[in-house]
Amino acid sequence: MNSRVLELLKKHDLIEIEQIKTGHHVDDLPANAVIKNIENRIINNYFFKSRDVYISKHDRFADYPEHSHKFLEMNYMLNGSCDEIVNGTSIHLNKGDLLLLDVGSSHSIKKLSENDLLINLLFRDKSININLLSDMRRSNSILYDFLIKRSSGERTSLKYVIFKNDNNNDIKKTMEDIISEYYSKNEFSNPIISSYLSILLTKLVRNYHVTINNKNPRQQLMIKILKEISGNYQNITLSKLALKYGYNRNYLSNLIKKETGKNFSTLINTQRMIKAHTLITSTDLPILDIIENIGMLNKSDFYKKYKNQYHILPNEERKQILTSQPIING
Repeated sequence: MNSRVLELLKKHDLIEIEQIKTGHHVDDLPANAVIKNIENRIINNYFFKSRDVYISKHDRFADYPEHSHKFLEMNYMLNGSCDEIVNGTSIHLNKGDLLLLDVGSSHSIKKLSENDLLINLLFRDKSININLLSDMRRSNSILYDFLIKRSSGERTSLKYVIFKNDNNNDIKKTMEDIISEYYSKNEFSNPIISSYLSILLTKLVRNYHVTINNKNPRQQLMIKILKEISGNYQNITLSKLALKYGYNRNYLSNLIKKETGKNFSTLINTQRMIKAHTLITSTDLPILDIIENIGMLNKSDFYKKYKNQYHILPNEERKQILTSQPIING
């Protein structure tokens, strides 16, 4: 990243100098930035007076007390490592890891050392939340839909997501571009940073990997079966699956319904519509060819199922895409 910005972030600011002396947290937030309640501090939208995104270096050398926010927050480990407690759960971040906290998540941060650089990125776009990110990603696969529900718990909403560093330089570069743009204070930085943020969120969703419980045999079986459906939705049958995995057909049908909340035919149709949606929105293949491509024979049945899943007919969706594209004058 920008070397000048990196050197700026490494320098001790006034709060860090004080925290080195005392070892205690120095609170620099004004009274009107904090809503105090019995349990913990809630930080309001104080930071967004003239911008959509607010970025700061987390001050080192002292523990940061528990708090929550009325906005979304990313903690990006630019260098070193740190430990946080998020909603009562201990989380360790290494260089390149990113923690996304939803509105209302409560967290505290343990003391950072000299070489630990944690960047806080705050944003308040009401159209973006973790549930939306989950919807974006699982729209690509019924398997992801299953995994994200198991990851977050069926009765609770997912309040934070950890994106572990997997040497994805694409995400690293985008995050560092945001940081450099913010601290360089160039003209038009606010709209540029907002655009970078949208790109970053999309890349994170695309590369998000859900943790799988390897100790649950039923979940492992469902993962195998859903992979089969995702890859062979054109011609897979319940009888073929039962034979392949050595189960009675009716038993496997009931197990799929119990574990996923959907019956086998619904899963097949969902995956077919996902593939059709991708082809309709990203290619110019004729609709009839797409219907055949996904393994369906009945045109009216396809239109009905597509409308039920996406709340628009395929022809109408394609027209919307064409009319929304910019006209380029040669």
